[in-house]
Amino acid sequence: MEREVPLMNGEIYHVYNRGAGKQCIFEDDADYERFMLLLYLMNSDQSIVLKNLMKKYQGRSLDIFQGEESNHALVDVMAYALMPNHVHLVLRQKKDNGITTFMKKAGTGFSMYFNTKHERSGVLFQGRFKSKHVDTDAYLKWILLYVHLNPLSLINTDWENGSVAHDVARAYLARYRFSSYMDYYGAIRPERRVLSSYEEVRNQLDSSSDVEAMLVEYGRTKDRPWYGALGV
Repeated sequence: MEREVPLMNGEIYHVYNRGAGKQCIFEDDADYERFMLLLYLMNSDQSIVLKNLMKKYQGRSLDIFQGEESNHALVDVMAYALMPNHVHLVLRQKKDNGITTFMKKAGTGFSMYFNTKHERSGVLFQGRFKSKHVDTDAYLKWILLYVHLNPLSLINTDWENGSVAHDVARAYLARYRFSSYMDYYGAIRPERRVLSSYEEVRNQLDSSSDVEAMLVEYGRTKDRPWYGALGV
């Protein structure tokens, strides 16, 4: 089925999807790590035989990040957050149908891995991914804040209303490995290679990792027209 509004080259989109019936799609750390690896390796218009790579590196994902190049990128991965039953991505399309191809490759690869590992069958994701066009600088700044702060919902679902103490929020985000927050705010790790436009985005972000300031800035933009339209 064609999208009503095609995704355009050079444009930025907030892309998200969740498990079918809101089911959990990440059962353990290894599941999160596999999806992050796929975000890196599947960002290519060339075929990747992941089984061969896993055999070559004896299953060590971090070694694959360091030892393999992901060429011919379909998209720029600008930010991401992986949550127990859904994923958030901020992507810029680089090639025709790039986002659709990228999401299909990553989603199919992960579904096959997850179903085999957890001895299940059937669809894993709830249909086709959703997307919102990030058409202004203000929207981009807001969605980067939203994606990076989103893991706070795992400790308090009311985090958007200031229900998480700043020191608690800061400590939690600093150790949450399954988003790009860690890459932009301090840690140097192999997974940074997922972020194909790292330097560009880093220059747009506040150089401080002050979570309190991030929460205040996020709160200021809650009255913008895109707030409440996430649909996850």
